[in-house]
Amino acid sequence: MVLDSRRPEGHRVVLTGFGVVSSVGLGVADFGAAMRAGRSGARPITVFDTAGFERTTGCEVVGFRPEEWIRNLPAESMGRATQFAVAAARMAVQDAGLTQSELRDQAGLISVGTTDGESHDLDHLVQTEVERGPHDFDPRRARRIPTGRLAAAVAQEFDLTDVEAITIPTACAAGNYAIGYGFDAVRSGEVELALCGGADAMCRKTFAGFYRVGTIAPDRCQPFDVDRKGILTGEGAGILVLERLESALARGARIYAEALGYGLNCDAHHPVAPDEDSVANAMRLALDNAGVKPHEVDLVSAHGTGTRANDITEARAVRQVFGAEPPRTISIKSMLGHSMGAASALGAIACSLALHQGFIPPTINHVQTDPECAVDCVPNHSVEADLRVVQNNGLAFGGNNAVVILGRYEGDGR
Repeated sequence: MVLDSRRPEGHRVVLTGFGVVSSVGLGVADFGAAMRAGRSGARPITVFDTAGFERTTGCEVVGFRPEEWIRNLPAESMGRATQFAVAAARMAVQDAGLTQSELRDQAGLISVGTTDGESHDLDHLVQTEVERGPHDFDPRRARRIPTGRLAAAVAQEFDLTDVEAITIPTACAAGNYAIGYGFDAVRSGEVELALCGGADAMCRKTFAGFYRVGTIAPDRCQPFDVDRKGILTGEGAGILVLERLESALARGARIYAEALGYGLNCDAHHPVAPDEDSVANAMRLALDNAGVKPHEVDLVSAHGTGTRANDITEARAVRQVFGAEPPRTISIKSMLGHSMGAASALGAIACSLALHQGFIPPTINHVQTDPECAVDCVPNHSVEADLRVVQNNGLAFGGNNAVVILGRYEGDGR
């Protein structure tokens, strides 16, 4: 692949460590195995009371013990989403083979995207106010609510006292926003290493909102299928270590993939409806930033929520950019559900593993492709593939779109 001359100069940015908390597995090895196997995280929701809802299936994280990963802070001082973020950061640091000394010397940025922050705790406080009044608020829950704690707690856990720690609240595209923010910081030389990604915990507020607009599926998510019924809400965290190539090589790090570029835009068109042209323009911005031509992209990891409007609009935008025969276009939300602010971060990890290990994750629960979508979504079973460039889409309410381009690391010969 010959990179376009428009690609900005700067340091090459590589991905050297991943941390995953998800409904299909904890840790990068289990997550990667789930992506290959087409494992579903769908199960009855237990993290909040689903009484009164006819549809009560979600993609909930199970078997998560925060004390196994959170070492230096009291886990009970954090809400569930913050616990996910800190645990995933610990996993990513360990996966990257970074010592505490190396992390302290090299890390300059922590960026974490989210949709709901600690709305799970807010749900409890609202319930308390309704049932008993505000005087019975649990102060511990109240202290856990500020959204900025997601990134700040990661810094505290690793005793990183001189880093920028930012939480990015751009809803369902926030994970990609956080990766893009870290990419710029590392590429420009502002920082040597960044911890970036997204985290969210399931909450009644968001579930009820999607339920009221009729977009919660009965029991499974079927992106691009003619009979799709909507999303399953999910939760989790994905944290990535972004590092200068020189630093990674100097310490002998394993390199999963290379971050090539990203694109952001906001169409401000509608609170919830995606806009085809805006989504297509975000893809073009990302490709241009990466110096990659459309024909060089081997795989698109779609936002792919499983709603009628999103899937049709996104598929049309993909064809607008890539032509009548676009790259294979998959949705891992068929397995994970919609993990909100964590969704595109987990997508970036899945894409990196696909590049590194040579396979394409499937879109499960697929029976018949909707003719209005007309993409090869790799139905139901993963396939082996020689991938060089992949595109990871994140689309959010309010028209916030974020697209990340990743490439297979091939040394200086690329």
